[in-house]
Amino acid sequence: MVFNSLFPVFALILSGSLLKRFSLTNDVFLHTSDKLTYYIFFPLLLFWKIGSASTAFFSNSGLYKSVICSVLIVYVLSTAFIFLFKVSDFKVGSFSQSCYRFNSYIGVAVVLSALGEEGIQHFGILIGMIIPIINVLCVSMLIWFSEKKALPVKRMGQIFKGLISNPLILACISGIVYANLADGFPPFIVHTLRLCSFAALPLAMLSVGAALSVGSIKDHFKLSLIASIFKLLLLPAVGYLLLMKFGVTGIAFKVGLIYFALPTSPALYILSSQLNSDTELASAAIALSTILSFFSLSAALLMNPP
Repeated sequence: MVFNSLFPVFALILSGSLLKRFSLTNDVFLHTSDKLTYYIFFPLLLFWKIGSASTAFFSNSGLYKSVICSVLIVYVLSTAFIFLFKVSDFKVGSFSQSCYRFNSYIGVAVVLSALGEEGIQHFGILIGMIIPIINVLCVSMLIWFSEKKALPVKRMGQIFKGLISNPLILACISGIVYANLADGFPPFIVHTLRLCSFAALPLAMLSVGAALSVGSIKDHFKLSLIASIFKLLLLPAVGYLLLMKFGVTGIAFKVGLIYFALPTSPALYILSSQLNSDTELASAAIALSTILSFFSLSAALLMNPP
């Protein structure tokens, strides 16, 4: 099961890296592909999967409580590390994000491959709840520690605008509303959304691979490794204990484990760039956590739910 679930995902990521390396894709293609995936195909996939879910999926509060509490605990612990070990202001924003931010593309691909439709419905609702919280934590750290080139009030306004216009958040919320108002989609809509979903994940995985900068790991190995320990070791450990405490079982338990084991998000590079944090550290953290996530995801898939 582990090999069958992870091989297609990491094979596409590796293909994306090789295609970029041998100039079979270029920045223009990847930029267009990223926009299509982020603004159209991936939101449609999430809207479809969540909108098709039974209302019973929304009552699984133990899963959502476990994830939210785990992220907040790791946020507090990583912030304590920043102060105790005097991480420089320029690096704080990138380091903090990489400790708890997750790659939703890889998450959807692994959950869909390993757990099917039911798993992706749980996962879609979950990320709709956690993305706004994570964005607030990330941007708050970046604003607090970045160079004061803009007033905090102005930046908070930018954060709010970004959250309410985030296509993934809008897709998840729309799917939740639709699922509670309607009973599934008409067949012609299902067939249309299914075709869109065929494009979403391959394009997303190729983009993840093309964006990996393995060379940056060498110069920022220590901090990127510590961030990966927070993200791929501490977060899963805390998450596992909370899943047990809140009595989460079955597929929801597996969805939680996969979520905790995901690598950090490529989006942290963009946010670090916009708010004056260390983009080279961001690149290193993304690359290292993506490589190491093969082991954390393997462990998550091997664990049996209670």
